[in-house]
Amino acid sequence: MPLTPSADSSIITPMNAGFFDNWTNQTRKGLLELLILNDIRNRGMYGYEIERKFRKSQGLLISHGAIYSILRRLKSQRLVKATQSKSPDGPMRKYYQLTKTGRETLAVMNAYWQAIQKQATAIQKAH
Repeated sequence: MPLTPSADSSIITPMNAGFFDNWTNQTRKGLLELLILNDIRNRGMYGYEIERKFRKSQGLLISHGAIYSILRRLKSQRLVKATQSKSPDGPMRKYYQLTKTGRETLAVMNAYWQAIQKQATAIQKAH
């Protein structure tokens, strides 16, 4: 099912379209950090590689360059580290990978996310 307002245009009216756009943007922003950390947990990835992967996911569409600001923030919080490596296709690439603190933080984030999913599912099924 597409994750856009057009998924069921009969429920998205001009009056609530602004609310839906804001809600999807806030949800996406919150999830991107979690998903990026999960994406790089087993191997270093360079920024454009991560961006390209996320741009293929309809519900995670992001503007060009948004990944880099998230990666800079994660680096400043010492959750990821960056190393420069030669690229077989041209210029040097900056590869991002989790730090020890990043791995520990990701484990807590994943546990919290799983608890939220479980609670949300229970609430949805109750109604």
